[in-house]
Amino acid sequence: MDKLLEVKNLKLYYHTSKGAVRALDDVSFDLYKGETLGLVGESGCGKTTTGVALLKMPSPPGRIEPGSQIILDGRDIMPLPEKEIRKNVRWEEVAMVFQGAMNCLTPVYTIGKQMLETLQEHRDMDKAQAEELIKEYLGLVGLPPEVMGRYPHELSGGMKQRIVIATALFLKPKLVILDEPTTALDVIVQAQIINLLKKLKKTFDLSFIFITHDLSLEAEVSDRICVMYAGKIAELGTNQQIYGEQGPMHPYTEKLLQATPLLHKKVDSLSYIPGTPPDLIDPPKGCRFHPRCHKAMDKCSQEEPPLLEVEPGHMVACWRCGK
Repeated sequence: MDKLLEVKNLKLYYHTSKGAVRALDDVSFDLYKGETLGLVGESGCGKTTTGVALLKMPSPPGRIEPGSQIILDGRDIMPLPEKEIRKNVRWEEVAMVFQGAMNCLTPVYTIGKQMLETLQEHRDMDKAQAEELIKEYLGLVGLPPEVMGRYPHELSGGMKQRIVIATALFLKPKLVILDEPTTALDVIVQAQIINLLKKLKKTFDLSFIFITHDLSLEAEVSDRICVMYAGKIAELGTNQQIYGEQGPMHPYTEKLLQATPLLHKKVDSLSYIPGTPPDLIDPPKGCRFHPRCHKAMDKCSQEEPPLLEVEPGHMVACWRCGK
C-alpha cells in the first residue's frame, strides 16, 4: 500500500510562563491510502493536538517545534508558508471534523452562508454554481436542500454533525481527521453517522484519522489503532494485534481494554487505571506511564523506552516488550 502521510518526530509544545507543556513529544507514524487509523487514549494524551498539528494550526501559545516532519503525499508541508497552507493544503488536502459540531457553526449565519464562504475561499465559482455543489453534498450526507436556509439552532445534533462532515468533504481532500464525531449524540444517531462515514470513505476513496475515547467504536471503524499516552505513542498495531486473542502488549492498552464493557463476555468487575495523567511541563523520568503501571520495573523509572517493532506492523514502547 502507498503511504499518504508520514509523520516524523512531531513535537508540539505550548510555551507558558511556567514552562513548555509537551503536548506532543516526538510522535512518529504512517498512514496508508484508503486506511483508517484510530487514535485512542485518555483525555489530554495528545489525540486532538495531533489533528490540529497535521493542519498546522495549533492554538496559541502552541508551536510545532523544529525537526518535526509532516510528509503528505511525498511533500513535507512543514516548511510551507501559512499562506500556501491555507490556500492549498488546509481543507484542500487535509480536512478536519472538529469535536462538537455546534461549536464549529456560527449561530448568526445560515448553514448555506457558512458553507458558501468556505467554498468560495478555495474555488473560483459563482454563487449559483457553489450553491448547486453545496446541495449535492448535503444530499450525500442525507440532508434536504432546505437546510441551507436554516440556522444552527434550528437543527438537531445529528444534522449539525452531517453538515460539518459535508463541509469537510466538498473540496475533496485526501485525508479527513475526525475528532470524536459521535460525541454527545444518542446511539441511534451515532450508528447513522458511522455508517455514513463508511459510505463516504468508500465513495471518495478517503483516508481517515479517527479520534475517540471509545475503544469499542474504534474497533468497528479503524484498520489500525494508535494508543497515545502523555504526548507519546504507547502502542501501534492492527485491529487484530490490539483486540485479538493475544491481546495488547503495552500495560496501558491492556488497562484501557479492561475498563471497556464487553457485550458478549461476562466480567465480574471493570478495571481502572489508578492516579492521573502526568504534568507535561515536568513529566516523570523514564516511561511516562510507570507511576500508574501495574507491571513497572526499576528500569521503567530510569530510562524512556523506545517505540520498537515487536512483530510486523506492531510497535510498542515498553521495556517488557523490548527485543
